[in-house]
Amino acid sequence: MKTIRTLFKVGVTFASFFATFAGHAQQGYPNRPVKIIVPFAASGPADNYARFMAQRLQDALGQPFVVDNRPGAGSIIGTDAAAKAPADGYTLLMMSNAQTVNESLIPNKPYNLVKDFAPIAPINYSDLVLVVNPNVQANSLQDLIKLARANPGKMNYASSGNGTPYHMAGELFKYMANVQMTHIPYKGSAAARTDVLSGQVDMMFDAVTTMSENIKAGKVRGLATTGRVRSAVTPELPTMSDDGVPKYEAVIWLGMMAPVGTPEAIVTKLNAEINKIVNTPEVKVTWAKQGAVPMSMSAPVFAKYVTEDVAKWATIVKVSGAKAD
Repeated sequence: MKTIRTLFKVGVTFASFFATFAGHAQQGYPNRPVKIIVPFAASGPADNYARFMAQRLQDALGQPFVVDNRPGAGSIIGTDAAAKAPADGYTLLMMSNAQTVNESLIPNKPYNLVKDFAPIAPINYSDLVLVVNPNVQANSLQDLIKLARANPGKMNYASSGNGTPYHMAGELFKYMANVQMTHIPYKGSAAARTDVLSGQVDMMFDAVTTMSENIKAGKVRGLATTGRVRSAVTPELPTMSDDGVPKYEAVIWLGMMAPVGTPEAIVTKLNAEINKIVNTPEVKVTWAKQGAVPMSMSAPVFAKYVTEDVAKWATIVKVSGAKAD
């Protein structure tokens, strides 16, 4: 009996030791570099804001936060790599609503977003803008709709890949405006943008944050933005809803996640730091000039937001008939 009691006490002591050790490890987080996997190509919104956040998290927490771009398959390659990483807080995922779309658009993935990831915090959202190459004979959204209906299937639009916000904005437009267009997916938004600028592709839905300068320079013609109200960056452009596609709305939002099982203390710490960064007055001013709006939530509220976005896009994928090309 004494032996059993002794073993029990030893077991409790070891359990207490490891719990204390784990607690101290989490309190000292991070004590080495942290990797942020971006499952999109360089120069797009996810990459740009991942680098923005990485620098500020490094400044706040005293360890390097390193961006690792792993584009491909509409964000699936990089997202899968993050899902398979150790759940220790040293591998994070910069995600967007591309991942919530892919839950229904591409159901046979090697991971499940809701089950395999722990949501940390949202970052921001921004409107998209529909642009056409200047050679396209359309000066307004109404012109474009008439042109597309007169030439069913002959016009094309670029995106940064299947399931990305740019792709789904195009599919939603096709469904709501009753037009037929051909989707041309690329491995990243930079390549898609280049081909629209050169006239290889007719049009594209792109983030206002990255396309507004090209509109101002006359390299593309902006037709409409995708938010509920006009963008402060392109106030001269109507919304899609105002100019022929009532109730149309599509945005790109970004957030941070970690592999499921990441200690709650680490998730909470990162959530607090990210919320602190996005609520800084100078960050709000800087992002407003770019057309980005900060998002701030607790980790549980963000988890609910992600789940609801998955359900929202599942409905849109179903009614629009969107396919992964």
